[in-house]
Amino acid sequence: MSEIYMQEFSNALINILESNQGNPYEVGYAGYVIARRINENSIDMSWYPNHFTRFHEVSIIVPKRKIKACVGCRHYDVKPYIFVEKEWLEQLYTQEYSVFALIDAIGVKNAIRNNLLTKEKLLELRDKLDVLAEEHEDISFISFADSLLLKSNWLAGYFHKGIKYSYEPEVFLWIIKKIQEIYRQTLGLEIYAVLTQGSNQYYGEPLTHISKNHICLNSLGVPFAELMAIERSAKEAVRNEIHPPAEVYMEEQYYHSLNLTFEFKENMESKNRYEAIMKAND
Repeated sequence: MSEIYMQEFSNALINILESNQGNPYEVGYAGYVIARRINENSIDMSWYPNHFTRFHEVSIIVPKRKIKACVGCRHYDVKPYIFVEKEWLEQLYTQEYSVFALIDAIGVKNAIRNNLLTKEKLLELRDKLDVLAEEHEDISFISFADSLLLKSNWLAGYFHKGIKYSYEPEVFLWIIKKIQEIYRQTLGLEIYAVLTQGSNQYYGEPLTHISKNHICLNSLGVPFAELMAIERSAKEAVRNEIHPPAEVYMEEQYYHSLNLTFEFKENMESKNRYEAIMKAND
């Protein structure tokens, strides 16, 4: 909760303790978090920008210098409220976040050995990816013929400034299905995809920066290290027969944020541990 509500929240607690009147839950607006790990200068937390229409968890790091107070009341079961600097909290809600995908073709080495990847086929692949990318201008496509990187930004929403929540991870699954069809038609190859989501330090910037001879994805390398960690873990698990190969591998927070049909038993799907880059364990 923003520091601007500290006094009002304090008065509400005092009133309820002294006269059994007042309601601290009616003060301001609180975001839901869980503390995961305390570091020397910060606290790793899980933040839930949406728990009404989907279960959406995002890992964040809260600098200790931005925390003003932590107040709760066990007698009335008022859970701890963490009051933070107003500007920092507004940035949390207004900055952009990103979804990232790594898509790789299967069997490329054999295709090269058998001279199946002709220039004509690769140009046809590029042309079809161009068409697909034009249909999704809010997603950047970076391709290497046999692999792709996708990136899209989303907003957590902040009603005080008219910013709407714009997280739609299901779109990426439909795009992956279309890319799968393109690779089958042009190269005769199957693909697999790795997906994750998280913060974006280049908020307020375009999806990509392209100069005369420089392409910047406007992102730190951490999300891509996360993608590689998941891919590495998946390949090792397949080799050790822990689980069979899959078409899509998703980071846990991304997976649980999906709006799946009620009948789908999401906890019954195969899963495997990987070494998270920036996420603290429970």
